[in-house]
Amino acid sequence: MFWKKRVVIGDGERGLVFRNRRFEQVLVPGVYRFSDPLGRMEIKVHNVAKPEYTGTDVDTLVASLGNTLGAHFVLGDIGTDEVGLVSKNGRIEDVLLPGTRKLYWRAPVRVEIERITLQDGLDVRPDVARRLRQLGALARVAAVADVPTEFVGLLFIEGRFERMLPPGSYAFWNLQKNVVIETVDLRVQAVDVAGQELLTRDKVSLRVNLAASIRVVDAVASRTRVAKFADQVYRELQYGLRKAVSAKTLDELLGDKASLDGDIFEHVRGKVDAFGVEVLSVGVKDVILPGEMREILNSVVQAEKAAQANVIRRREESNATRSLLNTAKLIEDNPTLMRLKELEALEKVTEKIDKLTVFGGLDGVLKQLVTLKQ
Repeated sequence: MFWKKRVVIGDGERGLVFRNRRFEQVLVPGVYRFSDPLGRMEIKVHNVAKPEYTGTDVDTLVASLGNTLGAHFVLGDIGTDEVGLVSKNGRIEDVLLPGTRKLYWRAPVRVEIERITLQDGLDVRPDVARRLRQLGALARVAAVADVPTEFVGLLFIEGRFERMLPPGSYAFWNLQKNVVIETVDLRVQAVDVAGQELLTRDKVSLRVNLAASIRVVDAVASRTRVAKFADQVYRELQYGLRKAVSAKTLDELLGDKASLDGDIFEHVRGKVDAFGVEVLSVGVKDVILPGEMREILNSVVQAEKAAQANVIRRREESNATRSLLNTAKLIEDNPTLMRLKELEALEKVTEKIDKLTVFGGLDGVLKQLVTLKQ
């Protein structure tokens, strides 16, 4: 008859029957016939391949079904201090935030909800963190940090330091409380102080470039006792450099830069220890003089080197003259030595002659070309 309504619910479907806009029952797979002569009945068919119930009347269904709710739905009723992990067929697929109420169809997809109490701790279990990271949902519900080797992590909850985190991967529920993870570099770091215009004790203006090596030895102090420890170290290096330069003359600075490094190091080390920072080394890289002062110093250096060269030249001339005098005395007392020197002179002369014709043998050469002293 025309007022009879036939409804078919498939295996992957569920139906909700409303009469006069009021919920009556849930239809499981099967064929149904309803009498509705006045057209007051409405049947909503839901595809349960996706088990999430998408209707807006969750609270109405929970109240209407009462004790029979569990036959058709899985209720995710998460408290304000809880997190719900939704698993489908044994695999985590979603996270229910605190205070969430959600229904899932009892259908071919097996749905389970695990409640995690945030009062027991904010650490996200490693297996849960791995799965949520795969789903791209971890950063949405947790504070996440990867602490590399030679770094350390600092965990702050509601602005208060909680504990240090060694190298590794970490995730903490960031739902009820504000969780922040900061990483601190424990490796050696370089600090450059460049272009410092300073005056020496004798009022000479110069520019100094300084370099230092530092490292963090107390990560908590470097984060909590000073806003930016690198800026503080830079400032103390500036102060130490100015103090050390102003206490020395230009000649003292140029003659012993190592003592300048030591003075700066002693000043800075005592100032930054309270911030959890260790100063490993301090060194002046460059001392740059004004143009006029450079010309004066170059003139002084040139004069000093010229004087040293003259002294060396005179000393060598004296040594050469003394050697010639000794040679002359030996030749005077030894005729054979005189003949050998003459032969050496003859050898040097013949090296420059292309052809030499000798008459009278070697004796003629000696007697005619070279007169030997008898």
